[in-house]
Amino acid sequence: MTPEELSNLEIAKTVDARGTACPGPLLEAKKAIGKVESGDILEILSADEGTKKDIPKWAKKKNHEYLGTIEESGYFKIYLKKQ
Repeated sequence: MTPEELSNLEIAKTVDARGTACPGPLLEAKKAIGKVESGDILEILSADEGTKKDIPKWAKKKNHEYLGTIEESGYFKIYLKKQ
């Protein structure tokens, strides 16, 4: 998805993990995905560079859909769709 498409998604839950280092953002995402319904969009905010690789890998392993990442000033917004 394009950054514009990602920005226009209807987000069910946002996880702000910008204050945590690896594996904090991934652990927060794992907790949050259990609190949303199938088909819902989860947004993860992280300043940890490794999160850009870790979350998509985990999503694929768990059969969730990785939608994309937007790079902001000093952090990332990562989008997943729960399957």
